Amino acid sequence: MPYKLFFEQLLTSIRMGDAGLTFAAVHDSFWTHASDVDEMNRHLRDSFVELYEFPVLEDLLDSLQVRFPHIVFPPVPTRGNLNMCNVRDSTYFFH
Repeated sequence: MPYKLFFEQLLTSIRMGDAGLTFAAVHDSFWTHASDVDEMNRHLRDSFVELYEFPVLEDLLDSLQVRFPHIVFPPVPTRGNLNMCNVRDSTYFFH
């Protein structure tokens, strides 16, 4: 399982638990009670935005440079201008 999907599930699970809602995930399938699907979708989107706004590649590069100072790593690609918050309004993000 790609690590980002795992972290998205983890963040969503925490948010759902904090809201007192039932949540389950297996790979890329998510489950809650039918009456809570809209709220789960909101938590999924919020978790996705939080995860992808975090500078994961920059953080990884910093970690690798400290761990392997004798290796010259390529620079992190320049970020584009995609506004991740648009995911919150996407009809087909998750259903």
